Amino acid sequence: MTVRVLICEDQEVVRAGYVTAFAAQPDMEVAGEAANGLAALDVAARVRPDVVVMDIHLPLLDGIEATRRLAGPSVASPPKVLVVTTFNVDEYVYEALRAGASGFLLKDAPLAELVNGVRTIARGESLLAPAVTRTLIGRFADRIRPPGAGGGEPLDRLAPREREVLRLIAHGLSNAEIAQELVLSVETVKTYVSRLLTKLDLRDRVQAVVFAYRTGLVSADER
Repeated sequence: MTVRVLICEDQEVVRAGYVTAFAAQPDMEVAGEAANGLAALDVAARVRPDVVVMDIHLPLLDGIEATRRLAGPSVASPPKVLVVTTFNVDEYVYEALRAGASGFLLKDAPLAELVNGVRTIARGESLLAPAVTRTLIGRFADRIRPPGAGGGEPLDRLAPREREVLRLIAHGLSNAEIAQELVLSVETVKTYVSRLLTKLDLRDRVQAVVFAYRTGLVSADER
């Protein structure tokens, strides 16, 4: 499968470097380029990329809002979005994840890491380590879950074991660690993860962590 990549970066030199790096990969194709957030929306609508590499600081429309419009909760068949920024600031990471991003990298990361990051989220995985995601979401939990919000109907879709797997995902455990804690095989855990994501209409583990906090399944002061 060829991964079609849209590059959204306002610095021409940086954008050219990304184009060169992705074009050199046998399993990737540069589907388009954009130098600002509005252009990113227009190009994405025309070329329908699999993955969008999105700078946060874009003119006309910032990368977080562009991400929200491309991959937010209400978007049908959204592309995966990998956010790239020069700023390692929790607030930016949090806002990008809330907007629908599947991954986050710093702009000074090696190009090989960026290329592998695109492959990672194209496979449906999240690029941010679950433990890091938990820390970020926990820190901003008051924004995610309104006061008094409870579990409610969405959690009722899950079987007890699926709910337990979701709770452990939100605590930052890998599939192997979940398997060890629940005395299951890793393949069985993968099946549970896939099933719960489907039932809750979530795209990846990052969204699963956000969901767990939003519904009150876990809270920031646990563990």
